[in-house]
Amino acid sequence: MNTSFRAAFLASASLSVLVFAAPAVADDRPTAMTEGPTQVSEIVVTAQRRQGALAATPLSLTVVGQPLLNDVGVRDIKDLQILTPGLITASTSNQTFTTARIRGVGTVGDNPGLESSVGVMIDGVYRPRNGLALGDLGEVERIEVLKGPQATLFGKNTSAGVINVVTAAPSFTPRLAGEATFGDYGTRGGSVSLTGPMVDEVLAGRLYVAARRRDGLSDVRTGDGPRTATDDQNEHYDTVRGQLLWRATPDLTARLTADWTERDERCCVGVQLVTGGTAPLLATFAPDGGVAATPDPWARVAYSNRDTNTRIRDKGLALHLTADLGWATLDSTTAVRDWRGVISQDWDFTSADLAYRPDDGSWSNRFRTLTQEVRLSGQRGRLDWSGGLFLSDEKLTRRDSLFYGADYEAYVGRLLSRSTANPLGDPNYVSTLTGLAVGQSFVEGEGQLDRYWQTTQSAALFGQVSYAVTDRLTLTGGLRRTHETKDMSAAYENTDGGRACAAALARGVVNGTLCLPWSNPAFNGLTSSETVKDEAWTGLARAEFKASEGTRLYAGWSRGRKNGGFNLDRGQTNLVPDASRAFGAETADALEVGIKSVLLDRRLLVGAAAFRQTYDDFQLNTFLGTTFLVRSVPEVRAKGVEADFMFLPVEGLSLQGGLAYAQTEYGDEAVPGLPLVAGRRLAFAPLWSGSLAGTYERPVGAGLTGRVTLAAKYSSEYNTGSDLDPAKSQPGFWLVDGRVALAKDEAWSVELWGRNLFDQDYRQVAFGAPFQTGTLGAFLGAPRTVGVTLRLIR
Repeated sequence: MNTSFRAAFLASASLSVLVFAAPAVADDRPTAMTEGPTQVSEIVVTAQRRQGALAATPLSLTVVGQPLLNDVGVRDIKDLQILTPGLITASTSNQTFTTARIRGVGTVGDNPGLESSVGVMIDGVYRPRNGLALGDLGEVERIEVLKGPQATLFGKNTSAGVINVVTAAPSFTPRLAGEATFGDYGTRGGSVSLTGPMVDEVLAGRLYVAARRRDGLSDVRTGDGPRTATDDQNEHYDTVRGQLLWRATPDLTARLTADWTERDERCCVGVQLVTGGTAPLLATFAPDGGVAATPDPWARVAYSNRDTNTRIRDKGLALHLTADLGWATLDSTTAVRDWRGVISQDWDFTSADLAYRPDDGSWSNRFRTLTQEVRLSGQRGRLDWSGGLFLSDEKLTRRDSLFYGADYEAYVGRLLSRSTANPLGDPNYVSTLTGLAVGQSFVEGEGQLDRYWQTTQSAALFGQVSYAVTDRLTLTGGLRRTHETKDMSAAYENTDGGRACAAALARGVVNGTLCLPWSNPAFNGLTSSETVKDEAWTGLARAEFKASEGTRLYAGWSRGRKNGGFNLDRGQTNLVPDASRAFGAETADALEVGIKSVLLDRRLLVGAAAFRQTYDDFQLNTFLGTTFLVRSVPEVRAKGVEADFMFLPVEGLSLQGGLAYAQTEYGDEAVPGLPLVAGRRLAFAPLWSGSLAGTYERPVGAGLTGRVTLAAKYSSEYNTGSDLDPAKSQPGFWLVDGRVALAKDEAWSVELWGRNLFDQDYRQVAFGAPFQTGTLGAFLGAPRTVGVTLRLIR
């Protein structure tokens, strides 16, 4: 945040009454118990990159406004899924590896070279990966979830849909608000927000500052260490978001936004679902057994002797310009962002010391992005049009490491030599194969140390035109032409030169376990460079029919696309490094027919749609037990129906929810290395999902107002593993969140809240434990948490 911006806000703040703080509501209304619209026709969205009524938007989408977001406690896109049928968001070995899926379609986030199928836009600024959009969003006006390909207006990598976040702009009505939150698991935190004029009717500002802390949700058995932290999946971050709004002239408005986030957390250990036959071997190296002998995942006890730290620094600056040219409106968004995550990991998910990624920056990702979009839009008679240019420059720097632990060599020896006669094997067997002294084949702290550099330059021209053929029939067409160039360079290094594998090969011993990718000497000193270029059309065609004053029908086709890229991980075939890291583009063709109807004196809005989507060369990222590999699956098919509603039945009561049925399956063609997937439903693709949220508010006397909110989400059974192993299935389950609030006039409120109120046990992702036969682990969803929030408003 620049000095003048900070100074101006401090000057404004010094004139206000200071209060202890947390997330304030994101509009100009001066009460903590914010009211929503009184008619569904008042609900506004920007799903077509301009403001329009939700009831007249010919798309399948779910929109959640500020009051409900606030009451359910939505702070980031991961919290949003309880309010959105058909949306699942899950994390794997790190919070930065987070994937959003819509209608069962998404992209596994463990490999940063693989871009997301669900695009995330925050105030019109594209986030290059779903995990980079996690964090406190601050004061949010609304969040829109657009379902299906949205490539024409939103463009880059939106083949499955878009999560469009609109934050609250600065207001010329002064307002200071604060909140403090306390709960179990050591939850504590707060925020303060300030908005108001800085120059009357010309310049206004908004500042939001938040700090959040929470102890870990899992206990950790650390064996002989060196890890000392005995909990994991904690929360520790600070956020600052500032904005300036300048009304330069009646026809020109500028909005400058800046944000900064710092996270320093531990995440994520996995618990055992099933313990396999290698458990006795692990027990010889760890005083606590290495893994759970009789797994009880819901006891939330994990085994990890190495750190799982995550340090994230995220900052960005954006300038939004809007100009009324008379014949058209010009919108320009210029944004620069810098995100860096430094991560560490206990790679084997045991308390034995097998392999790890250290907490020294050698496992890290950094994204530096510069984007520019210019749009012109206007209306002339029956013609409504928009068009523009989008430019993007992204620089990705990745460092990847995997180092041997103190027990690696002895464990591999036991693993390779065990037999019926000697079930624990020989810990010195590796030395027999390599001819090296015991303890010198795989030395603690040595191993893989790679670097990747990837630059992506994108340019796109786009346009969309709607023509009202009659007062009831409107036809829409859109096209987007995208050109993208990706350059990737890689430098591979084995800090020990791949000593064990080289020594074994020199003795004529060919053993794949000794020559896994991180120990293969063929990678040592290897460098590679590749370039891929992608140029393609995407677009849409749609017809809308106004059947009556409150009912609209629509039918349309759209094509989406997710560009190709590079697998930023080691890959080898028969001990020979793969010549290319590239994979091709993914395309999606979608048909959708739908209806939107406003009923009951504009108090009920119902939308329903049937869809069919076909994905060609679907990009599937899967864990091979050692490394991640992107495979292009020839075909994925998705078909189904979904419905959403918003209902304001009586004063003070609002309801919204939806139901989705999506049959999302792989094509019938076999996929090499994944024998179970052909013709089967995708991972994270429940057949049924539904959500229901309601809020009731009424005066209770003495200037007090009461408010009760409940939100529930149901998902039917789905598999959580990309290989579709039946043991990784998650049974159908419900999640329920709630909040009860009491407010005094326009001054304060006390709120009791609970997340996962019925303490539902569920797994986010199940995985095959590395280097362990038959052992399955899982990253769990959060347990029940409860707490209290205090708000003050001036």
